[in-house]
Amino acid sequence: MLTDLQAARAWIEIPAGYRDHEVSHKAHAIARESEWRQISGGPDAAAADITISRWDDLRDTSSHTATTPGDRYFIGIALKTIRAKLSRERQIIFDGTMPAGTLYVSAPSKPLSVQFQGPCAFLHFHICLDHLPAQSLAGDGLNDLVLLRDPLAAELAKALIEHGDATDHQFARCIAQTLAMHLARLEMPRARVNALPKWRLRRVEQYIADHFDRCISLSELANVAGLSRMHFAAQFRAATGYRPREYLLNHRIEHAKTLLATTERPLAEIALAVGFSTQAHFSTVFKRISGQTPARWRLASTGERREIESPAQRRPAAGRDWGASAAA
Repeated sequence: MLTDLQAARAWIEIPAGYRDHEVSHKAHAIARESEWRQISGGPDAAAADITISRWDDLRDTSSHTATTPGDRYFIGIALKTIRAKLSRERQIIFDGTMPAGTLYVSAPSKPLSVQFQGPCAFLHFHICLDHLPAQSLAGDGLNDLVLLRDPLAAELAKALIEHGDATDHQFARCIAQTLAMHLARLEMPRARVNALPKWRLRRVEQYIADHFDRCISLSELANVAGLSRMHFAAQFRAATGYRPREYLLNHRIEHAKTLLATTERPLAEIALAVGFSTQAHFSTVFKRISGQTPARWRLASTGERREIESPAQRRPAAGRDWGASAAA
């Protein structure tokens, strides 16, 4: 029997000609949110039994509150790593780092407050109760559920984002239905929030931020946290969703993205600046984490910046030609 992840991949890999013939030019399958969880497009968009929207916020900090409608579940999938705090009244649901691919669920009629520490990007699914079996609605099984780095959620989000505004409505609907089936079928354990105490976690994160450009061993990080290697590794993963080594690599790649987007430094120089000994290793890890080579990511980032600039702000690119750099 296929797992939900295998079934999703099978659908995602169907040739585009079979699923894109009904692309709607009247409205995008993925709506934009004017405010957090407030869908642009009027009441018709909000009334649909399945709605998918995207929330992007470039601010360094932001806070939001919303209540899930009484006839549907709210499901969020993180598109990038973000530090977030979820709470309801005085109860903290989650407080820590959400890696890309993290999935969280809010039940019908439930208020939810969130604080983001850094720019964020999320896909939001608003799914009517009819799409979830009755047995999955009993109790609070699907309320306040946080799954760090859920593989299926990451695959589904990637499939939608790759199609962008050209996403076919039927394709998007099948993605949402697959997500609902995933939530209804699997007995998913609650994330152990902040298994590593906050003060220890902050010390380790700060140490990595200060020394990511050199080799850092597991023993070194465990000493910073004041724990044995075994206990530190387990508690760190429970708190962040990452193994310590994975967290370090992701931190390096995020810093590399900043250098790629804001400087013209050669790839080999950037690789050394963020702690990789060779450009080849840097490129391999960058593609595994980001889905693109550093050169392609740089070209895409440059194009996105140009698109959001006003004509008056646009100036001829000075210095190195990115296309020539990528070809080199």
